[in-house]
Amino acid sequence: MEMTEATQSLAALGHASRLAIFRQLVEAGHGGRMAGELAQALSLPGATLSFHLKELMAAGLIHGEARGRYVNYRADFEAMNGLIAFLTHNCCAGDACGPDANQCTTAVTTCKTDGR
Repeated sequence: MEMTEATQSLAALGHASRLAIFRQLVEAGHGGRMAGELAQALSLPGATLSFHLKELMAAGLIHGEARGRYVNYRADFEAMNGLIAFLTHNCCAGDACGPDANQCTTAVTTCKTDGR
């Protein structure tokens, strides 16, 4: 990932509604969620949700797939992991970042100490 892509991704995630949408899609896994489910879960009007989904798609963080009259949205896990790797590249100059750093195997895996 390059600086420009990272900046676009971070800008897209810099809005509370878009971050909430993205987190919902990450939690949903590879199956994703239908737009209506997202709107209901986040109490967002359809037009507002559509605007935020468009922004996340433009940043390359999510993808939409038509299913009849509806659209199913999924997080792009490759893009997410690329952003995490970009942010943590050369983290702490190769030194352990904290007391539990040895619990984390890579920047893109889950940490065993706090469940993130």
